[in-house]
Amino acid sequence: MMSLPSEVDVAIIGAGAAGLGAAHALERSGLSVLVLEARDRVGGRGHTVMAAPNIAFDLGCGWLHSANRNSFVGIAEQLHFEIDKTRPPWREQSFDAGFPLRERLDFIKALDAFYDRAEEAAKSGRDSAASSWLDPGNRWNPMIDALSTYINGCELDRVSTLDMDAYEDTEINWRVRRGYGALMAAYGALCPLALNTQVTLIDHSGARMRIETSRGTLTAGKVIVTVPTNLIADEAIRFHPALPTKVDAARGLPLGLADKVMLALDEPDALPKDGNLRGATMRTAMGSFHLRPFGEPCIEGYFGGSFARALEDAGSGALAAQSIDEIASLLGNDYRRKLKPLAESRWAHDPFACGSYSHALPGHAGDRAILAAPVDGRLFFAGEATSANFFSTAHGARDSGERAAGEVILSK
Repeated sequence: MMSLPSEVDVAIIGAGAAGLGAAHALERSGLSVLVLEARDRVGGRGHTVMAAPNIAFDLGCGWLHSANRNSFVGIAEQLHFEIDKTRPPWREQSFDAGFPLRERLDFIKALDAFYDRAEEAAKSGRDSAASSWLDPGNRWNPMIDALSTYINGCELDRVSTLDMDAYEDTEINWRVRRGYGALMAAYGALCPLALNTQVTLIDHSGARMRIETSRGTLTAGKVIVTVPTNLIADEAIRFHPALPTKVDAARGLPLGLADKVMLALDEPDALPKDGNLRGATMRTAMGSFHLRPFGEPCIEGYFGGSFARALEDAGSGALAAQSIDEIASLLGNDYRRKLKPLAESRWAHDPFACGSYSHALPGHAGDRAILAAPVDGRLFFAGEATSANFFSTAHGARDSGERAAGEVILSK
């Protein structure tokens, strides 16, 4: 481990997608740049592990959302990462088990009507909780709320209608065969990095900014902060002088929670490749299951919101146990012997994330612009939470890093 330099022109806090995007954008700026990362790896909330010899498992982001506008698509092509364009399994369910086609179509009708009402409400410019636009008494409301826990990381009563409407989705979603996190690791391989370097204080009171870290102190002329909102909100990184406007904005943009689990599957041929399994359970506390992603002998389970948090709090293995229970209830008890836990994520318990991706609380849709705004022309902010339209995504984070780097160059 090399010692930290005593000074640098630009310090970037965090080596997730935003930090890496900023570092790449500053490559030819003539400025000395260093990315300070608390973890022992790059990628942040993008992290691929090999759950089994042929099963790459993205613990965090796993889909190239809005792929026709996603900057990581071009990066994947440049770095020779295979892109899989198989349709995602979310909307139509290709395996009929406990959720007959007639009921699935009725659910989709109710879901589309909810989004139409929320979109119409957003035209007024007045914010509200997205749950306000559920049809009172509709039998599908708990399942619509369950979808919110996967999409937003929380239930609809904690989601801003204006923020939900601002999100842009082209509905083109692809995957990286070797893993999105693996792509980020390759993207960051040549960036100037200081790993295992936790930043605790950014003192911007003097002519140069002083950055206190777990490995010593350095100074910088400019700083780009890309850490998740929960770390700013909880003041895990402090600012001197204090920046209460930034802290308040971060508190209005908390990270929701979305966790995943990977299960090995014996006798896989009975299930469709890239299928989806979800029961008509009429409850919000439920998982969604991707059957045989990439055709591999496995099932990927997905849990969100308060239910995911409760499963994390129950301890290691709880996500897998819940998944097996739900799958067995849908496909038959015989599946218990066919499933074996391989890996699971626990983002709420990750001290450098404390969650998965941001959502704006009702009344706080404007906090994204507040968080993104520079301070004194030398302290800049990036990350998925600062993206106006692609928040909660890796490409939204990467593009925000590039935006912040542009602000640094213009401020020279």
